[in-house]
Amino acid sequence: MEKLLQQSSKSSMWRYFQKTTETEVQCKLCEAKLAYHKSTTTMHSHMRAKHPCESGGPSSQQQSIASFATRRRTCDDRRAEQTASLISKMIAKDMLPISFVEGEGFRSLMAFVEPEFSVPSRKTITTRLEKLFDDKTSELRTQLTNVEKVSLTTDSWTALTTESYVTITCHYIQSWKIQSAVLQTKAMPERHTAENIANVLSTATDHWGIRGKVIACVHDNASNMIRANTEHVEWDSQPCFAHSLQLAINDGFKLQHINNVVTSASRLVSHFHHSTTATQALKQKQQLQHLPEHKLIQYCRTRWNSIYDMFPRLLEQRWAISAVLSDRAFTKLSDARTLELTDNSWSVMEELMPVLHSLKHATTALCGESAVSISMVYPVTATLISKHLKENEGESPKVSQFKRSVSASLERRLAPTDVCSAGKVAYIASFLDPRHKHLRFTSDDVKVAVQAKVSDLLSSRPEPELVEAVAVEPEETELRAKKPRSDAASVSAIAALFGEDYYKEDTTDIESELNRYCQDKCPPPQIDPMDWWKTNENKYPQLAKLASAYLCVPATSVPSERVFSTAGLIVNRLRSRLHPVHVDIEKSWIYICFRSGGCWGQSGGSYCRIFEY
Repeated sequence: MEKLLQQSSKSSMWRYFQKTTETEVQCKLCEAKLAYHKSTTTMHSHMRAKHPCESGGPSSQQQSIASFATRRRTCDDRRAEQTASLISKMIAKDMLPISFVEGEGFRSLMAFVEPEFSVPSRKTITTRLEKLFDDKTSELRTQLTNVEKVSLTTDSWTALTTESYVTITCHYIQSWKIQSAVLQTKAMPERHTAENIANVLSTATDHWGIRGKVIACVHDNASNMIRANTEHVEWDSQPCFAHSLQLAINDGFKLQHINNVVTSASRLVSHFHHSTTATQALKQKQQLQHLPEHKLIQYCRTRWNSIYDMFPRLLEQRWAISAVLSDRAFTKLSDARTLELTDNSWSVMEELMPVLHSLKHATTALCGESAVSISMVYPVTATLISKHLKENEGESPKVSQFKRSVSASLERRLAPTDVCSAGKVAYIASFLDPRHKHLRFTSDDVKVAVQAKVSDLLSSRPEPELVEAVAVEPEETELRAKKPRSDAASVSAIAALFGEDYYKEDTTDIESELNRYCQDKCPPPQIDPMDWWKTNENKYPQLAKLASAYLCVPATSVPSERVFSTAGLIVNRLRSRLHPVHVDIEKSWIYICFRSGGCWGQSGGSYCRIFEY
């Protein structure tokens, strides 16, 4: 009997089963219990039916289930390299601390998944990230070499380590697709004076070889940023539209009666956020009144649109809130008197919602990275002033005053009707956007001034240089007998014979192209101007070059701000010891490789994916 058991225990099935009793065995994989009658037939049937992938050939020695699972493949050099590369990319993409690879849990996981793989050290991962960064930097430099014009966005931010960082993002058009790349995210320990900021920007453009290619830099409305981009550099200054709009809206919220409503509403929301009793009571009242069980939204002072989110939620839950405040089991009378909003406050919130809704749409429309946005600045501003901020009969005087305040602030900050604005990047871009080229939103004087500015830009474009031909060897000449021979001497002779004026673009041709463009029918507003120019590039060749230069400018500095929204996670408590150089490497490389799945840019969806993995 003992001999029979020893023979049966040699079966490969005993790697997957263990005896629980003399007449029962249990599967080690799924813990199923089977009847045992001195035979492994039932075990074989179970393995074929439930675990077909695990039933391999017989083994001479028993193995633990873990060791068997890890024996299925070897980790050769090629697989080891792929695994190490994927770990490096995971560290960057998921914004993990580099020390993650030294964690006991991660190493245990890798020991089970790839027991023959040696997990890279922190130093090795750092080296790999630096190598990846260098490779992508080289590829971007090649891309920028072939681009005629670019624009920049910039912003600053302070890490948990109290180190100040400045990011610079580059935008350009290639094959009529908007593309974007982070040029740098670097520490700026010196004072943020206009001169120092301008020096950082100029150094970056020199480093990337784009100094003479920059059309404009988009920045916030801080005085040092404005001075840096107007007094110390050669490109145009373009204040961030989102920041300008926020400042204008904040001017409206500063009105005493509007500010009182916002403050009272914020205090009410804060009460529910800080009281578990009030929160539970609100939930009960919502259920009784069959209202959505939504939480109240708190106002954030740095984001005006949080007011837009707070007001409708309060209006939605008004009667549930009132029920909680009037119930003495949940709210003291003294607290209720302090927290309860007046009927007038509720009315002001309700009347403000359509106005805030329009302002929210304006912000959303111009904060995209994938679509042309700079050409929308003045059309949107003019529409807000003439339509959405226009006073209506019967509305509350408080709401009318809010509209007047925001409208006046926009007029002061953007000067949409001032002829002096005609030379600004945003106005030129509006003309070069076929959807807005009629400039119907502005005065005739501004229209004429904008067209004159565009005409000057076309006339001042550098003429294409004559390329001198290289003398061809006799043997090669025989192979090209059908082509006219040209050498440096003949080219010079032709140039001298006809004169420089012969090769210059006729101004009448430029004016003709400009007139044809103006007379051509405007496409529908839903048409992508990039697609339109791709189709009409040969029809308007001079204007197409200008459009490619100006339409790449973003309306807002949001691309740079978004870098910092994730950079804050990079220099967080786990990564607070990152050297500033590695912050730049990690932030830029993440943006390069993983924006919208793997590219320099994003497209609402996706910019053109240059670098796929």
